[in-house]
Amino acid sequence: MANKKDNTSAEDVSIFSRGVKIEGKVYSEGNVRIDGKVLGEIIINGNLTLGEKSEINGDIKAKNLTISGSVEGSVQTSEKLILEKNASLRGDIITKILVVEEGSTFDGRSSMSQNSSMTSASSVA
Repeated sequence: MANKKDNTSAEDVSIFSRGVKIEGKVYSEGNVRIDGKVLGEIIINGNLTLGEKSEINGDIKAKNLTISGSVEGSVQTSEKLILEKNASLRGDIITKILVVEEGSTFDGRSSMSQNSSMTSASSVA
């Protein structure tokens, strides 16, 4: 017991349940699941999951992102973006891997170039 390690783990997930509304910037080093509403920028250095009832109005940056809810804003992932069957995304996308399931809706531009930046994609309206 003399050398107790930190209790945080790569598998830990912060959960924002339905009924939670956040206004402002959300930042996390770990994994996050959002089932509520966020008005503002989201920056997640781990995996981000947006549940079916989630409503996001703002830009998102994450390592991996799975969307089942509604997003209005630009999205940038360093690895993979998944738009599940009930997802609605209105905004530009920058990602390495894009998975679009039947039944999802997407209104915007997508770039799968590794050298793209978020500014170049969102500066053209």
